[in-house]
Amino acid sequence: MTKATIDDIDVAGRRVLLRVDFNAPLRDGRVADDRRIRGALRTIRALRNRGARTVIVTHVGRPNGKVDPSLSVAPIAQRLGELLGADVPVAADVVGPSAKATADALGDGGIAMLENVRFEPGEESNDPALADRLAALGDVFVNDAFGTAHRAHASTEGVAHRLPAVAGYLMARELEILTTVLECPRRPVIAVLGGAKISTKLGVLTNLLQRDDAVHIGGAMACTFFRARGARTGRSLVEEDQVDVARGVLELATGGRSTLHLPVDVVVAAEASEGAATEVVAWDLIPDDGMVVDIGPQTVAAIDASFAAAGTVIWNGPLGIYEIDAFARGTREVARSLARSDGFSVVGGGDLGAAIEAAGVADRIDFISTGGGATLEFLEGRTLPGVAALRDREVVSP
Repeated sequence: MTKATIDDIDVAGRRVLLRVDFNAPLRDGRVADDRRIRGALRTIRALRNRGARTVIVTHVGRPNGKVDPSLSVAPIAQRLGELLGADVPVAADVVGPSAKATADALGDGGIAMLENVRFEPGEESNDPALADRLAALGDVFVNDAFGTAHRAHASTEGVAHRLPAVAGYLMARELEILTTVLECPRRPVIAVLGGAKISTKLGVLTNLLQRDDAVHIGGAMACTFFRARGARTGRSLVEEDQVDVARGVLELATGGRSTLHLPVDVVVAAEASEGAATEVVAWDLIPDDGMVVDIGPQTVAAIDASFAAAGTVIWNGPLGIYEIDAFARGTREVARSLARSDGFSVVGGGDLGAAIEAAGVADRIDFISTGGGATLEFLEGRTLPGVAALRDREVVSP
């Protein structure tokens, strides 16, 4: 990991603007899932122990540059305070007088949080004026929000050009693990890609096909590949404009480094709803009135066999409609198989991270990324703006 971290810079008595990804689901005014908050605790505790005056910046939801009280960070700060055993005051604004007063009031080891940064209309457009005002609240910038590192926003990329900018421990760990599985993994490397649309996974799919030993496809995007192979797909989700693209991927995989595996059987239902009757059919026998909702048991067994011999496993995206219990069996079974594997296991974040938690095996997965889109873009081989803007280790003075 070539980027400088908080271990490479003095933070004692200095205001540290800390960007985190605390975009946690809220229910009845409380945090419903605190995994993202817990992920940044090591960085926050280290900053406090070193006497930093920590000003936390995060977004919640998509308020589109407007103040939305239902998306206030107050419940986030409350949960963080519970985990730290400390009070975490919240500024009433992002870069206004309350933010300045809150930052100025911090003592050594103190911590506070700005209001939802996406309340500011200039955040997602990376407005220079907003980046200037954010930078004025700190002496050092620490980015621990890997989940937003693929976005060039004012609080992720813009401010990093205005302050000494380094990575937090969570960011550093993400970069270390993902770089390792791309550049020098234990072989054989098995990738599993799920999700609804091939268009969102095309880049990572083509990159992994050139690097890994086998790639298994699941989720609704498998149906686009079925169509490319001339099969009927009933009422399943298919990206019609991507069928030719899928055909090209199949050709790319022929005779290449990696073997591409599509589901050999699938679970179909008349509709994607709880209680709908299901049946298992071969991939090329999908009924006209049915839709694919999960992978079938033979496909699960094939993936399990791959895991048994794997040195490294990379998995991104659910393999069925995991939100509906009856259609989550494939994802759950593959998760349990991965937990039994001796290979080094890396799971993409977002929906799949939640599904792994629900399967009860998260503690047996070597690494669950906190990124969704960021993880995909990194595995695709793209440069992440929020990472590129951080200082390299050799140019930072203690």
